[in-house]
Amino acid sequence: MHTFQARDRFADGAQYIAGRLTQGTSGRTHAVVDPATGDEVLTYELAGPKDVDAAVAAAASAYDGWSAASPGERSDAMHRFAAELSARAEDLAQAESLQCGKPIKLSREFDVPGTVDNTAFFAGAARHLAGQSAGEYDGGDHTSYVRREPIGVVGSIAPWNYPLQMAAWKVLPAIAAGNTIVLKPSELTPFTSLMFAQAATAAGIPDGVVNIVTGAGLDAGEHLVGHPDVVMTSFTGSTGVGKRVAEIATATVKRLHLELGGKAPFVVFDDADLEAAVHGAVAGALINTGQDCTAATRAYVQRPLYDAFVEGVAELMGTVRLGDPFDPATDLGPLISHPHRDRVAGFVDRARSYARVVTGGEAPDHPGAYYRPTLIADAAQDSEAVQAEIFGPVLVVLPFDSDADGIRLANDTPYGLAASAWTRDVFRANRATREIKAGCVWVNDHIPILSEMPHGGYKASGYGKDMSAYSFEEYTQIKHVMFDNTAVARKDWHRTIFGDR
Repeated sequence: MHTFQARDRFADGAQYIAGRLTQGTSGRTHAVVDPATGDEVLTYELAGPKDVDAAVAAAASAYDGWSAASPGERSDAMHRFAAELSARAEDLAQAESLQCGKPIKLSREFDVPGTVDNTAFFAGAARHLAGQSAGEYDGGDHTSYVRREPIGVVGSIAPWNYPLQMAAWKVLPAIAAGNTIVLKPSELTPFTSLMFAQAATAAGIPDGVVNIVTGAGLDAGEHLVGHPDVVMTSFTGSTGVGKRVAEIATATVKRLHLELGGKAPFVVFDDADLEAAVHGAVAGALINTGQDCTAATRAYVQRPLYDAFVEGVAELMGTVRLGDPFDPATDLGPLISHPHRDRVAGFVDRARSYARVVTGGEAPDHPGAYYRPTLIADAAQDSEAVQAEIFGPVLVVLPFDSDADGIRLANDTPYGLAASAWTRDVFRANRATREIKAGCVWVNDHIPILSEMPHGGYKASGYGKDMSAYSFEEYTQIKHVMFDNTAVARKDWHRTIFGDR
């Protein structure tokens, strides 16, 4: 059971502009549905272009004051922000589980604490917006140095799988650097993004620094990306939509940050701890019901361990408990919606013609959007199940022979977001981390992330980093400053170019 009441909380609307909730003006409504029951939770007015314009104007109005605040002032406000989020932890966890269907233990132990930790990290980072000096030259007459400066109004778009954490990953580095932001969360999952912005206001972050517009991608999203007063777009979502975002942004030469799809390989060498690998594969594949771009989706197992691995994963998947997201005993919640469940089921149903569905492969008799943990074996490398992002609780397992073959297969998709290698041999581990083309490679683990370390991909998984100091730098621009230290401007170099005039 939960106590979160969306209708009461968002009676004034599901847009947050200049420090207050407002109604959308698109003329269209959207119903947020609890994916665990199919029940409607809230119907609200979607944002349209006018709402985006108002949010961008609020962000632009707040920019001069926020960007001029000292690093210490921004840092202090963000430390208060972290405290506000911590005080609202249970409320945020319930809202996240209600709108996403994720188990409450995941929301309580991963999503909310991770968001608080991210906020605290970037509160510290706000004090470290530093450039560097090239020193003096020409006998001390000239000084040259670099400034790192905020860039202006940022327009960001976040997906539905981790609404709270994605709001943090988009908003925090941007405002820590002195920018202001308009965030468009998915219309499917607006609650925690709005609550995140409300916590920022409660912490004393000025109105207009953080704005939320909740609308459809083809309406509010495209208008935000194309807005002439937005100088940077950060987008997390599918590679296909990322290409469209890049196309729109090109018209105004926006800076782009893209975190796109993934198809993470899970490479098990023949000296690996089999039990650890089996447990890691199940946890890595089923995290957030598999709706995670870094989830383990392709397990490549060296042939001596292949049969035992398949048997072990199938057995362990059979123990996973599906159920009410608000039951602390639940391991696996529903998918985000019935249409998405049908999409996942379609991949599995088509795979039956070319591979072996070892376990799962069906939806239980339940009104929610549930789908059983599924293991597919013996698919060809070029098959749909191996190459396409399914985004559900589905793991595909293939054998390999040599180490080189395993690494080659791991790299053989368009994606390169994350991967893991399982071995007791440090030389194998070093080779795998060096040769696998992905933004993150775990060794003998899969999924853990840290606020201090970057997250972002190679190849069709996009470019740019979330979290860490690398992310902080994404939201700054570099200015070279050089000036003459002498009281009277020197003309020697002018004569070199123009002669005596």
